[in-house]
Amino acid sequence: MADRWALAPAEDGGVEIAPLGPAGLPAGPVLREADLAAAVRGRPEVTRWVWRSTSEVYPRLLATGVRVERCYDIEDAETLLLGHEGRYGEPRSAAAALARLRGGPVPPDPPLRSAEPGSQSSLFEPQAVHLPLADLAEVYAEQQRRHDRTAHPERMRLLTAAESAGMLVATEMNRSGLPWSADVHRQVLHELLGERYAGGGEPRRLAELADEVSAAFGRRVRPDLPADVIKAFAQAGIRIGSTRRWEIESIDHPAVKPLIEYKKLYRIRVAHGWSWLQDWVRDGRFRPEFLAGGTVTGRWVTNGGGALQIPKVIRRAVVADPGWRLVVADADQMEPRVLAAISRDPGLMEVAGREGDLYQSVSDRAFSGDRAQAKLAVLGAVYGQTSGDGLKNLAALRRRFPRAVAYVDDAARAGEEGRLVRTWLGRTCPPAVTADDDAAEEAGIPAVEDEAAGQEWVPGYASTNARARGRFARNFVVQGSAADWALLLLAALRKACADMAAELVFFQHDEVIVHCPEKEAEAVVTAIREAADLAGRLTFGETPVRFPFTTAVVECYADAK
Repeated sequence: MADRWALAPAEDGGVEIAPLGPAGLPAGPVLREADLAAAVRGRPEVTRWVWRSTSEVYPRLLATGVRVERCYDIEDAETLLLGHEGRYGEPRSAAAALARLRGGPVPPDPPLRSAEPGSQSSLFEPQAVHLPLADLAEVYAEQQRRHDRTAHPERMRLLTAAESAGMLVATEMNRSGLPWSADVHRQVLHELLGERYAGGGEPRRLAELADEVSAAFGRRVRPDLPADVIKAFAQAGIRIGSTRRWEIESIDHPAVKPLIEYKKLYRIRVAHGWSWLQDWVRDGRFRPEFLAGGTVTGRWVTNGGGALQIPKVIRRAVVADPGWRLVVADADQMEPRVLAAISRDPGLMEVAGREGDLYQSVSDRAFSGDRAQAKLAVLGAVYGQTSGDGLKNLAALRRRFPRAVAYVDDAARAGEEGRLVRTWLGRTCPPAVTADDDAAEEAGIPAVEDEAAGQEWVPGYASTNARARGRFARNFVVQGSAADWALLLLAALRKACADMAAELVFFQHDEVIVHCPEKEAEAVVTAIREAADLAGRLTFGETPVRFPFTTAVVECYADAK
């Protein structure tokens, strides 16, 4: 009996299913059933379902209490394979893949949509093309052959499996939601912002700070309007280019302190204020739409709700259910440990094989015990800080860990030259080609922020300059490989928690939260540690590198830090 089956929903609400043979084509008759959940529930021997899109199928299954062990997401695999082939940005739908395979006109992808507050809908608009199972199987079989043509087929297959597992985790997290106390949230807003005035005006504390800013300038100034603030400073004889905190906090002027405080509270009111609470929190749960692999590097994003940017003060509202706990696990110095694993630098692997402070160990070897300098050097190597003290620190790091520094240097050089750069498993950072930002925007290709350079560039487009692309490529091989490892961590943790009441409720690139009954908390802590070790071995092979977590068992998220 085949343990791998293809599944294709039909337009009338039914479903086609069939077992698949070793080549990925149907190994038996295509069966048609009227009910999706019954079709899956009735075949417990199937360990992997192959379907067009997890976001199309899995929410419907979860709604009926059906959970699958593994899947293969054809459209997600198409994205990875197109990137590996240097074709990033081409349509990635199953219909487009089929058209390319048959030499026909390639349809554009369905448009992305913004998530509706509290919605549980899928990423794409509902007009996504339904393909018969035979067509889907044809695309899947060709994808298996394309995997064989990649630089490291087994690694690429592992990446595809990990991404598909991430899609399952994201869908389950979207359904479970993050425990959230609306009462605590309102209390926090009242403490920070004061009373709300009728008519939609600013809350009391913001109004008071706005008055302080105006009084400092001697005229009415709107602190929420950057142009008004820049003009007010200019009239006071102070030239600034923006109202960013780093630019104004060193200015000697009585308006600076209330202005900085206003900006901080204003962001909280806009991003996580009363309107946000009303829109996004329902029945004690915050349910953003997590999107696995939402960025070029593989890091997750959310389609609405801003779940990956919850301010520390607002985390007080993330409260476990009565009798339950939040197990909050934060990976310790993950990216330097990933650099050790992918570079195979003997010295750095030895340091990263310890569960203690990696930066202190590096400082003892190369910086005379100066931990701060060691941290700047390691992060500078990853993010491309190669000027001033960064250049001196990088030289010291290169003497002690030459293979590690050479690895990111080579990636930066490849990025500058417009070549493909890949993570350890094969996720690909696309090259730059001659085009402009307007063309990229029309093509729907998002810009990628280069934090170190303070710029953005568009993958596949020469949007800024070679140096900016090189800096991004330098970071990509580390950050992207860390994202690959994190997917396997999630897959292993999901499997470990399958027989528990525990549920994964939150994830960002180096942090995971599990909501569980108090009696399961220690088992979850152990599962996280074991999942991290397993993910390290699966991703990078047998190395001395370890990936420890700082783990806290708390009732409130804010208490974990």
